Amino acid sequence: MELQTVIFIGRSGAGKGMQSGMLQDYLREKTPESPILYIETGTYFRKLIKESGYAWGRARKILEEGGRPPDFLAVWIWAGVFIEKIKGGEHLIFDGMPRSATEAKILDTAFPFYNLKLPTVVFLNVSEHWAEEHLRMRGRADDLLPEVVAKRLAFFNADVVPALDYYRENQSHRFLEINGEQTPEEVFNDIKKGLGI
Repeated sequence: MELQTVIFIGRSGAGKGMQSGMLQDYLREKTPESPILYIETGTYFRKLIKESGYAWGRARKILEEGGRPPDFLAVWIWAGVFIEKIKGGEHLIFDGMPRSATEAKILDTAFPFYNLKLPTVVFLNVSEHWAEEHLRMRGRADDLLPEVVAKRLAFFNADVVPALDYYRENQSHRFLEINGEQTPEEVFNDIKKGLGI
């Protein structure tokens, strides 16, 4: 199997974390010789905002209000992970990034540098109502305040949809639109078919 570079995008609650976890398990089983680098910028943000400092205090406030931190912070996080952890010869899985067309274009400058060809964008398409229901069931503290959830879902339409449009129109990516409102197993089967694995 060829090395995979997969970008999972979808609304909050669409199942990106679950599907990226299932893909990691599958790749570990099928290609045990190839390491996997998994990058989920939300986890890094939640960890970093616990630190003290002016920048992280401002970022914490944005996240607590359901906002989206600026692109430069996300780029700073994943670029640092790239520089520190990419050794060559690994699968790359991105969960919930990029979150804007600007970030998508910057991410695209990294792929040729690391000689990564034809990354696959997996768009887990779910309705806003479906996403809200699943966020409530997930039960994480930041999923329970309706006004915070509403802001997160709104920024998807304002910021992430232009990134999706960029990927749809860009021939240097493979773009898979998957119905996320199926069982996790059905979604994953569609992803495997789309990836050809």
